[in-house]
Amino acid sequence: MKRLRFSLRVKLALMLLALAALPLAGVLYVNEVERFLLEEQENALLAVARAVATALHERPQLLASASGRDDEVDAILRGLERASSRIWVVDARYQVIAAAGSLRRATEVASEAPWWQPLIGWLIPRPTEDFAEGQPEDLLATGFDVAAALQGTPATRTRHTRDARAVVMSAAHPIWTGDQVTGAVVTEETTNSVMSVKSAALERLLLFTLAAFGGAAVLLMAFATRLSMRIRRLRDEAESAIDARGRITRLAAGSNARDEIGDLSRSFSAVLERLAEHHAYLESMAGRLSHELRTPLAVVRSSLENLKLSSEDAPRYIERAEQGLARLGRIIERMTEASRLEQSLESVERSRYDLAAVVRGCVEGYRAAYPRASFTLELPPRRVEVEGAPDLAAQLLDKLVENAVDFSRAGEPVRVALDDADGAAALTVSNKGPLLPEKMRTRLFESMISVRESPGAGTPHLGLGLYVARLIAQFHGGSIAAANLASGDGVALGVRIPLAWR
Repeated sequence: MKRLRFSLRVKLALMLLALAALPLAGVLYVNEVERFLLEEQENALLAVARAVATALHERPQLLASASGRDDEVDAILRGLERASSRIWVVDARYQVIAAAGSLRRATEVASEAPWWQPLIGWLIPRPTEDFAEGQPEDLLATGFDVAAALQGTPATRTRHTRDARAVVMSAAHPIWTGDQVTGAVVTEETTNSVMSVKSAALERLLLFTLAAFGGAAVLLMAFATRLSMRIRRLRDEAESAIDARGRITRLAAGSNARDEIGDLSRSFSAVLERLAEHHAYLESMAGRLSHELRTPLAVVRSSLENLKLSSEDAPRYIERAEQGLARLGRIIERMTEASRLEQSLESVERSRYDLAAVVRGCVEGYRAAYPRASFTLELPPRRVEVEGAPDLAAQLLDKLVENAVDFSRAGEPVRVALDDADGAAALTVSNKGPLLPEKMRTRLFESMISVRESPGAGTPHLGLGLYVARLIAQFHGGSIAAANLASGDGVALGVRIPLAWR
C-alpha cells in the first residue's frame, strides 16, 4: 500500500488544528454537561414542590385555617427541604404562610477549592455565596411562576439576584383542594452548585490545554531544531561538494525523508550528479576532439612539409592537405550541428504531415546514398499523421540509418519499419551486427557518446548523431530508445511519436 505523504505545512496545520480543536471540544462538552445538570436541577426542584404540594393537599385544614405564618407548615417544609435551597408556601391571596431553608450554601462547602484554583481564578471565576438573598414577599410581584401555579399550572423560572451575583432557579406547583387551587409551593435554589462543577471542569480543561500547548511548544522547538540541523547539513554538503576550481569532489546522498527538505536534498543530489556527468562530458569532449583533430592536422602538416621538399609530387600533397582540411571542416560542422539544432527548434513551425510518406522517400534516397548497403521497408497501408516538421523527421531518420549502416554486418539488410498502434507512430531501424553494451543503453543518446572504435582517417564521429535524433524526437513529443534484438544478433533503435488528433 502506498504511504501517505505529508508535507511540512500539512503536518504543522494538523498539529495546530488539533490544538485548536482540543479546547473547543472541551468547552462544548462542558456546556452540554451544564445544560444537563441544570435540567436535572429544575426537575428536582419541581419534584420537591410537587411533594410538598401533595403533603399539604392531604391536610387542607392547614391552609384553610392559616392566618400569617403557620408553624406546622414550617415543620413540613423543613422535613422536605434540600441543602442550599429554600421552600415557601403562598395561599390564594398571595400571602406567604410558611418558609424554610436558605439559598446560601454552607461556608465550609463554599470555601472548598483545589490548590491550583487561586492561580487561574482571575480567568475562570468561581460562583460566590456572597449575594443578596431576597425575601419571598419581595418576589411575589414579579413571580410569574407563582401566578401560573395559582392558576393551576406548574411553572419554573430562572432569575438573577438583586445584586446580579448569583442565578436562582425556582419551581412553583399548585396546591389543590378538591377542584380549587388553594395555594402554591415554591422551591428555590441557586445554580452555584452547577456553576462550581462547570468552573472546576473549565479549570481542569484550561490546565490540560496549557499542558498540551506547552508540550506542543516543546515538540515544535524540537521539530524546528531538527529542521535547522537538516538544513545546515544540506548547506555543509553543498559547500563541500564543489571545490574552489568548480570541480565536483563528491556526490551527496539524497535524503529518504518524505517532505520538502527531503525533496530538496534529492534534487540537490540529482543536480550534482548531472553536473558530474557534464564535467565528464566536457573532459571526454576535449580528449575526443584532440583525438579527432590530431589525424587531419598531421596529414596537413606532413603534406606541407613534403610540398616544401619536392615540387614533383606537389599535386598529390596538395590533395592530401585538402582532404585533411575537409576532415577538419566536417568535425567543426558536426560540433555546431547540435547547438544550431537546439536553438532552431524553438522557432520551427509545426504542421501535420504523413510520416509514412517521409519514411518512404528517405529510404528510396538511402538506396542511392549507400550503394553497398541494402534496405527493407515495412509501412502500414494507410497514412500515419503526426504533428511536427517533416524535414526534421527526415533528419532524425538520417541519423538512425547512418548509425545502422555503420554497424551492419556485411550482406545483412538494414530494416526500417513504421507502425501505428496504441495512439503512437512507432519507427524502428534495426541492423544485424555487434550488440549494444549494457551500460550504454541509457547513455547512447547523450552528447559526445559513441561506441565506435577509433576511425583513423575515416569519417569523424563525435557521438552527436543520436543526440540530435533524441532532440528531434523530443521536439515531436516522443521518445527514443535502443535495445538489442531478441534474436541476439543485432541492435534496434526505436522512436515513438504521438499520432495527430483526428
